[in-house]
Amino acid sequence: MATTLTRASARRSTVVLKYTMAVSGLIMLGYLLVHMYGNLKFFEGKEFFDSYLEGLEDIFYPYLPHGGALWILRVVLLASLVAHVYCAVTLWRRNKVAAGFTGGKRYHSKQNRTGIQRSYASFTMRWGGVILLLFIIGHLAQMLPNWLAPGGASDSKYERVVNGFEIWWVVLLYTIGLVAVGFHLWHGFWSALTTLGQNRSSTRKDSAITIASWVLSVVIAGGFLIVPFAVFFFGAGS
Repeated sequence: MATTLTRASARRSTVVLKYTMAVSGLIMLGYLLVHMYGNLKFFEGKEFFDSYLEGLEDIFYPYLPHGGALWILRVVLLASLVAHVYCAVTLWRRNKVAAGFTGGKRYHSKQNRTGIQRSYASFTMRWGGVILLLFIIGHLAQMLPNWLAPGGASDSKYERVVNGFEIWWVVLLYTIGLVAVGFHLWHGFWSALTTLGQNRSSTRKDSAITIASWVLSVVIAGGFLIVPFAVFFFGAGS
């Protein structure tokens, strides 16, 4: 009985939730880096872009069945996403109670009316996360064969990319989503490594992780935006 209660308490622990959120976020960050690199294969042409994922289906074959590695990856990413969102919502609710929200308003002291969070990224973390979640859903729907095909359906992933990014509002929505990704990574990467004990600086400004989070957010957001901008502004793929 005591062991059961201890495990239940551990699952509800704020520390466990923060660790889970940090680890799940880093898993998804790793996927973003690989996915961004894969997107840049667009510039190698239609045939290569449409076929470069086919080799992934045979990773670890015959130790895993055909496509087994991809399904493991999908399950891990989905579990990471669900865990990340669950932890974020739970911690937000706890922070809201701890910060003294009553009647939709937050208690502020005269000395610190804006709270302890200083960066724009940290202030927009929650709403940025919502935008990011919607962006992920829309992006997946666009990449799956003809689920969402603005500009025209096609069996070719390359042609679906070109058809979609020739439309100004698709590029605009994609850009908004990537800006949200950048801000989320800016604060999220720093927060994750700090939670895992890798930040030993006394202030955020002096932390090397801060610079790394800036560079990482710019590289990933910019890397994803190269393809839509190349298609829309320079006619790539036409």
